[in-house]
Amino acid sequence: MEDQLAELYCSGTKGNIVSWLELSVEVEPEAVESVGELLAKEGYNGGVVIDQPIIPGLDGPEYTYDSTALVTLRTYLPLDEHAEESRSRIEQALWLLGRLRHVGPLRVKQLEEQDWASAWKQYYSIQRIGTRAVVVPSWLEYEAQPDDLVLRLDPGMAFGTGLHPTTQLCVGALERHVRPNTSVLDLGCGSGILAIVAAKLGAQPVLALDTDPIAVDATRENIAINGVADQVRTAVGSLGGGTAMGHWLYPSEKDAALASGIETVPAGEVTFDLIVANIIARVLAALAEDLKAALVPGGVLISSGIIIDREHEVVEAFAAAGLEPRERHQEGDWVALVYTKPAN
Repeated sequence: MEDQLAELYCSGTKGNIVSWLELSVEVEPEAVESVGELLAKEGYNGGVVIDQPIIPGLDGPEYTYDSTALVTLRTYLPLDEHAEESRSRIEQALWLLGRLRHVGPLRVKQLEEQDWASAWKQYYSIQRIGTRAVVVPSWLEYEAQPDDLVLRLDPGMAFGTGLHPTTQLCVGALERHVRPNTSVLDLGCGSGILAIVAAKLGAQPVLALDTDPIAVDATRENIAINGVADQVRTAVGSLGGGTAMGHWLYPSEKDAALASGIETVPAGEVTFDLIVANIIARVLAALAEDLKAALVPGGVLISSGIIIDREHEVVEAFAAAGLEPRERHQEGDWVALVYTKPAN
């Protein structure tokens, strides 16, 4: 592979022609979020294309996503002297993730500049991810219905397109619980979808935090596109003890992340009416006390990113922290839990 990339690099950088590598991999639906975040770490501008097979409707253009079929993820690398190093890191990480979920082999294809410029657009479509929330790629036209919350997004995001079940579960919970002027913390904001939905539902102020700077940059771009920059503040940071945990997918980068100045929201000193945390079970359980302390009395916690086999860990930690269960929602192997902080 190294020799092949070296040859491509020499041919791809002659004159003013710029070449790109398209890296693609097929994964099972439950692995989309993890693999997407991995690809975003290396891909150009953090962009990841998620291509999920569809089931055509009987009449007209309507369709549904096939939740049982393998999903293809793509990202793009400029064909330069760093391409082989990036490809190797992706391949090694995919092998590790493949020990937990079905992850196919990494495929590599060369594209010229003009091919790359439009390659990703063919894979994006309009998606309804809640009762009211609709994700619309910025280059597509959409005639909004009276009650729609339209999210304009570009694929140059760190991860998250509204496709993953945990994102959809969180959006549904936000639609049920956010009221005008609700203060919201989006913990582990990713591409900012949940913060944007909260803002469009009338929440303010909204704080969006992530320990990945690429995710925070993507969130800033997306809140600007959606006209909610006055309501949403973003920062590289976490809540309470979450700062010391680093980024869950890249634990080796923990010290570097801390040194770069991750912002800590002191649990208990700043409180919110609602917290939405779409992360993973291990982190949710570890932050249970901090999450409770950051809620006002009677405040709502929406938590997801929980694989069903680890649900008991979160339930036990939340109970030990004194949070009260309110709702449980499941889609496939993923669970969203809604809890409240006792009013007294």
